[in-house]
Amino acid sequence: MTPAQISSTPGGRQGHAAEFRDAARRLASGPGRRRFLTVTGAAAALAFAAGLPAAGSASAAELDARRITEDPFTLGVASGDPLPESVLLWTRLAPRPYESGGGLPATRVQVRWELARDERFRRVVRRGSATAHPEFAHSVHVDVDGLDSDRVFYYRFRAGSWISPTGRTRTAPSPGARNSSLTLAAVSCQAYHDGYFTAYRHLAAEDVDVVFHLGDYLYEYAVTATGGARGYTDRVLPGHFNRETVTLDDYRMRYGLYKSDPDLRAAHAAHPFVVTWDDHETENNYAGDTPENDVPPEEFLLRRAAAYRAYWENQPLRAPQLPTGPDMRLHRRLRFGRLAQFDVLDTRQYRSNQAYGDGWKVPGPESEDPARTMTGAAQERWLIDGWKTSHALWNVVPQQVTFAQRRDVPSDAYKLSMDSWDGYPASRQRIMDGAEAAGIDNLMVLTGDVHVGYAFDLKKDFDDPASRTVGTEIVATSIASGKDGSDKPANWDNQTRANPHMKFYNGRRGYAVVGLGKDLARADFRTVAAVTTPGAPVTTAGSFVTEAGNPGLTPA
Repeated sequence: MTPAQISSTPGGRQGHAAEFRDAARRLASGPGRRRFLTVTGAAAALAFAAGLPAAGSASAAELDARRITEDPFTLGVASGDPLPESVLLWTRLAPRPYESGGGLPATRVQVRWELARDERFRRVVRRGSATAHPEFAHSVHVDVDGLDSDRVFYYRFRAGSWISPTGRTRTAPSPGARNSSLTLAAVSCQAYHDGYFTAYRHLAAEDVDVVFHLGDYLYEYAVTATGGARGYTDRVLPGHFNRETVTLDDYRMRYGLYKSDPDLRAAHAAHPFVVTWDDHETENNYAGDTPENDVPPEEFLLRRAAAYRAYWENQPLRAPQLPTGPDMRLHRRLRFGRLAQFDVLDTRQYRSNQAYGDGWKVPGPESEDPARTMTGAAQERWLIDGWKTSHALWNVVPQQVTFAQRRDVPSDAYKLSMDSWDGYPASRQRIMDGAEAAGIDNLMVLTGDVHVGYAFDLKKDFDDPASRTVGTEIVATSIASGKDGSDKPANWDNQTRANPHMKFYNGRRGYAVVGLGKDLARADFRTVAAVTTPGAPVTTAGSFVTEAGNPGLTPA
């Protein structure tokens, strides 16, 4: 990204937060309030309007990388969003990631990068340099293009005498490729304070082509000096982690804490990631511009802008995903030959507020209002229009919250989760009708959020168990959220009896591995017995297949 590209986008530093907050409040009480709350354009301009690299940043201060005396690659490396001819490479310089500024002065740093066909870098195919700007927390996003499709590559970065760990990535098959197999992993929900990221160490050793992170990459909640449930005895975390994240500095340092975990770094180095957020990257269960807590909308939008900015800085995302204040287009489409199309959704930024005050409630006129939306109208049209032109055998929708109906008890007095698609049934029906109208035969939804593993058949009519099965849903359990969990949570019997389309339910931590082929897809649910202590082995808790052209899950 050039300095001119960067300077065209609103942004700024935490030191200006109070100034922007006061300005937003003044605007919100004046004649511009209507536009501020509906379009959020003014909030975007105010949130981070200063401190970005200017177009003439070649004259700005620059740090000689040879003067960096501590390892700047403490947060590792990552790659993401593989395309047939390009891949996005990421790192962030942070010699002291638990500190504001990451331990570097507010100056530019030149970072060199290499991409090779072999991990010893004897066959380098691309190399170059990029600028790590302090305005973006010294993160580096390198979009390497002109590559061969469907190839494995290795990459690394250099800053002065320091060399990063080596990462492994790959490009996608060409658009017309008749590829016969693809293996993906689905992960979600990694609360640092609930346990170790042991599952990521096992995932790093898996033979997968790509990892889909389905949200809750970090949590805004306080982390104690001993790391919460991790119960550290060999270190003491700084006190500033023991509070909720609100400011840009808070979110940046929280990413520093999470990405300092060696198992998470190992998974990123081993596989390209495709990421999308849920709520905790900003605040629990927020909906659009409506916060969980009772704060003015303009104040929440400033917090959202900070959270979105830090998210982009710390993830392997391309320039089109760079946020503008509190707005960030995260939904996007990836294709892997003619085998699979992935339509990555954002079900948090554009949704209607949860009905009946959120939680598990009896459905009624408020939740069933046809005007309610999970995706917003524009994203809904984008998804359905994309299906109309899809030539893929498998159409996969990586997204955040449970899509299938999920009753809590097997009686007429059931309740549904107002935060999931059950709280937006008209929105769900429009999506399912759109898939049917587009002639999508092999629809698969990938989900996170609920800290358990589920396998669902998607029904034409969820209230009629005999109705036609139109797709499948694979819900990946959490990496750590919920602590150790159990194979059969307390509500296992009620939920399995109440939902005959639920084919699997397990409450341990882990991830899902999904193999897509020409004849069938297979889902394996990997789990670990504990996360409150490190090093647990991984097992397969369940395996299911669904045939191409014949949706419905059966045990493998």
